[in-house]
Amino acid sequence: ADISDEQQVERLFDEATEAFGAVDILMNNAGVDASGAEVAELSTEVFDKAIKANLYGAFFCCRRYIQLRKARGGEGGKIINVTSVHEEIPNAGGADYDCSKGALRNLTRTLALEVAPLKINVNNLGPGMVLTPFNQPAIDDPKLLDEQVQSIPWKRAAEPSEIGRLAVFLASGDSDYVTGATYFMDGGLMRNVGQGA
Repeated sequence: ADISDEQQVERLFDEATEAFGAVDILMNNAGVDASGAEVAELSTEVFDKAIKANLYGAFFCCRRYIQLRKARGGEGGKIINVTSVHEEIPNAGGADYDCSKGALRNLTRTLALEVAPLKINVNNLGPGMVLTPFNQPAIDDPKLLDEQVQSIPWKRAAEPSEIGRLAVFLASGDSDYVTGATYFMDGGLMRNVGQGA
């Protein structure tokens, strides 16, 4: 489904509810990367594409999830929004992506307050560089990969399985008292920004 399309999201949730009875855990992981265009050259269409996929998509999914949880009655549930280190770290040529992820951070925080009475946890998983198709150019070019990991204290990118284990924690009962938080998984990158300045 195209999660930037509100009607497709509603159909997706209706189909999932019919097939499984209920959706207990929502993980918003769809999105588009930064265009690389600086703001002066960034078209409205390209900016909109990132906002629609990365922010509106999560908004539509969260809203429908919460509506269905309320209609079902009872308490509990988990929402995991995948943001990025760029919810906090700006990136020249990344205004479209960075703005969408920063806004998603605040949507998560707002939702955490709104659905706390329902005991629904809402958290962000904020990866740094991960060895997925999202970073295919670096995967295909060892020299580029080596350059890109130099600012990461661990000097490597994350494996997808590492991100998966954190997602499992956030989806489990072990995270029941955690809400409104971002878990950065970045090999220390967030702590290394500004070093040497």
